[in-house]
Amino acid sequence: MLNTDQLSLARQVDIVFKELETELGGMTSGTVFIQIRNNVIGKFGIRHNPIAGRNGVMSEEEKGLSATQLHSFRTMAIEALKYKRYWTHGEISYDFALRQDIIVVDAMLESNYNMANLMIQRYPRKNHVNTYQDYNADVSS
Repeated sequence: MLNTDQLSLARQVDIVFKELETELGGMTSGTVFIQIRNNVIGKFGIRHNPIAGRNGVMSEEEKGLSATQLHSFRTMAIEALKYKRYWTHGEISYDFALRQDIIVVDAMLESNYNMANLMIQRYPRKNHVNTYQDYNADVSS
């Protein structure tokens, strides 16, 4: 059995969209989010308010994305990965909406960095006995 770290990010995104297919089939707009750590998808889901109010009446959406629209959405989501460069941790959000029966998708790629990891990798501590021993030297540089 394959682990997710053995799959390409594009293949992982494809798996996410297959998992969300039924839920997306009942929506006309929302945001699909994918959280990434070490180029592996961890948490994913949909941000969506399925109940809309109009003229004082609350009602559920009557239709959702068709199979063709879902396929187009998945294809665009995978294509958006071409714009992800150099980072391994972050989140990708796909805002989607149906406009005149055409799916419109905006992708937002967010990179995350961890200062603690950066400091450990680039500036290893010489003397870790006293935390504040070289405080003045660190501040003056």
